[in-house]
Amino acid sequence: MPDSDRDSFFSSALLGWYDPDRRPMPWKAISDPYRIWLSEIILQQTRVEQGLPYFERFVTAYPEVGDLAAAEDEAVMKLWEGLGYYSRARNLLKAARMVVGSHDGVFPDTYAGLRTLPGVGPYTAAAIASFAFGRQVAVLDGNVFRILSRFYNDSTPIDTGKGRKHYQELVDGAMGTADARLFNQAIMDFGALVCTPKQAKCSHCPLTERCKALAENTVYDLPVKEKKLKRRTRYFHFLVLADEKGQTIIEQRLEKDIWQNLFQFPLIETDEPGLGTNALALHANWPDWIATNDLRFVKRSAPLKHQLTHQTIHVVFHHFSWKGMPEKISGKIILNNKMFENYAFPRVITRYLADKSLLLDLF
Repeated sequence: MPDSDRDSFFSSALLGWYDPDRRPMPWKAISDPYRIWLSEIILQQTRVEQGLPYFERFVTAYPEVGDLAAAEDEAVMKLWEGLGYYSRARNLLKAARMVVGSHDGVFPDTYAGLRTLPGVGPYTAAAIASFAFGRQVAVLDGNVFRILSRFYNDSTPIDTGKGRKHYQELVDGAMGTADARLFNQAIMDFGALVCTPKQAKCSHCPLTERCKALAENTVYDLPVKEKKLKRRTRYFHFLVLADEKGQTIIEQRLEKDIWQNLFQFPLIETDEPGLGTNALALHANWPDWIATNDLRFVKRSAPLKHQLTHQTIHVVFHHFSWKGMPEKISGKIILNNKMFENYAFPRVITRYLADKSLLLDLF
């Protein structure tokens, strides 16, 4: 069968399957570029179920792009708290301010123009361009890679520049002259509901008649990646230093690392797993501004495992009572415990603060 015939089948079968009410979401069937952009940024590396409440909170707090552009950085980071990948929140603010400052509050209406906004990659630009402005641009993301590699039984690696170009040509051909807004929404829903990574619903799939991977029994072998993900293991020890006045010390992560600009308890990072509190106090990385004789050990948390895309972090919280805590410490914030809700913390710390069983008797 010529490729054009296969492409035509793919497009017609997919659009015949698509029902916008099958997966209702507040950013569907609208053309507001601000809300579409906001939803796409939130849903990068985030499940819809998790992202939806954040979308609704952001729209309530910042109904227009100008409202977001004028927001305080800390307020936005606090609203983002729990979503992870905080570079997205920083780029969200940068892009909003660029739209207001450089484009008079109006989003660029072309794929190329949208790509100039911070945090807007090829997929996000294609989504906004097609959904908000009716541009004839096909989206290409993890769902699309998976669907196309299976339908065409294509083992071209998806994580190379050559592979991305190849699959962009495939999806462009598969979309053909179909309305990009409908095609893109259909293929995104299809990847979420039918052609899923580990439990593809082939018995309910409208593409089975001509799906090459199904015919060759290679559905779960695809897509293929050339590079193996290398994970780094890290050991974090947070020092919860509290005094009799109901104060605790926090600091801001300013270095170029995970959780940049978020707040945390003073941190000691070590290379050794299973380090006890006594050994930690003698460790070379123990902060020189903390005199151990002024501390009374209270307790420590059980180890927590925090998984990021490229890192596995093992976290322990060590809780001390500090009699005579200084009134001021350079580079640190001495915080009344009632003020914790005003600061944005990494997810592993918000878990700790929320779960009393982990340790926190004071908060």
